[in-house]
Amino acid sequence: MMKFPEGFLWGAATAAYQVEGDNVCSDWWEWEKAAGKENSGQACRHYELFRQDFDLAKNLHHNAHRLSIEWARVEPEEGQFSEEALRHYADVLRALRDCGIEPVVTLHHFTNPAWFARAGGWESAGAVRLFERYCERTVRALAKHIHFWITINEPTIYVSHAYLFGVWPPQAKSLRRMLRVERHMLSAHVKAYRLIHRIYKETQLPKPAVSISQHMMAIVPCTQSLKNRIGVYLRHKLFNERYLDALARRGTLDFIGVNYYSRQLVDVKTWGLRNLIADVCENNHHPVPKNALGWDIYPEGLFQLLMKLKKYRLPVMVTENGICTPVDSVRWDFIRSHLESVHKAIGQGVPVTGYLYWSLLDNFEWDKGFGPRFGLIDIDYTTCKRTVRESALQYAKVCQTGILQ
Repeated sequence: MMKFPEGFLWGAATAAYQVEGDNVCSDWWEWEKAAGKENSGQACRHYELFRQDFDLAKNLHHNAHRLSIEWARVEPEEGQFSEEALRHYADVLRALRDCGIEPVVTLHHFTNPAWFARAGGWESAGAVRLFERYCERTVRALAKHIHFWITINEPTIYVSHAYLFGVWPPQAKSLRRMLRVERHMLSAHVKAYRLIHRIYKETQLPKPAVSISQHMMAIVPCTQSLKNRIGVYLRHKLFNERYLDALARRGTLDFIGVNYYSRQLVDVKTWGLRNLIADVCENNHHPVPKNALGWDIYPEGLFQLLMKLKKYRLPVMVTENGICTPVDSVRWDFIRSHLESVHKAIGQGVPVTGYLYWSLLDNFEWDKGFGPRFGLIDIDYTTCKRTVRESALQYAKVCQTGILQ
């Protein structure tokens, strides 16, 4: 029996574009059509069915829920803010509070307003100022409902997929452009962090907790060769810790949000820099189960990463951890094994404050479309009928008792 601390946050996560539907002013809405991708369309119709979804979460004994605000709804045209959208998000937050569920609110989860993208997006000189203006309008409207803020979700994934690998809009393949976007995003977080704290102080609200959600991967050597050990060290610093280090130095993290899914098995072929930061094992050494997208399932990696975060001396929240699988029993095995890693880390002195499974609902998985099924709740995309999975009921027992049997 594993008992978690009193006041631990239990729940799940969603992102606006992936569940709301009809985000017609977003850059993704334009891009998925222009690029011939599967359209997000009505998604899960969460924009209108959010109360139903939160009632389901309440019945599953969740006491926390991570969601995002869609910038393109709040500011559909440059400088034109939608009071209707802000009222909607206030209704969403009130509905969560009415269910006894603590909101964890993300201001940027991969998508941008189409007008922002057309003006150069995060590469443009004015990007930070425009993001700060959106944040100010949104935070002033919603602050009284929120304690936990995530400014930017997975900045390393956004910059790499959109500006280096070229698989997300704007499909750039340029290290120079990626580094420019990275600088702007880091600056945007710092500005937003200070803005949020200033607004709470001005309005005499209790001090908020502000962070990013950092995508972290367990980076493991295939063998203990010197090349592999150096490759592991470099990748961990570059991909897992570089952003956290930069923001911690500026004093702009109140906690650390961690998104964890998988492992990378390092097998460096030669001493080139590209090899040191990119080569992976191609021979199926140290095989582990995989999810439906082919990602390694490696629960011990979550423990290893949480232990590495001790040095920051900050609370840690697991803001995403999940699996896409057509076999629901595998989902519960995944949750259980990762919760064991969280509990072990807590026992070793890591101040983990919450665990949010990805995702509450099956949803639109970006360039992968609707195929991957991550949800605790099954969505029939034709009727939008919700069906609670058995894994959700197993997880609910832990959420209710704080005990993993």
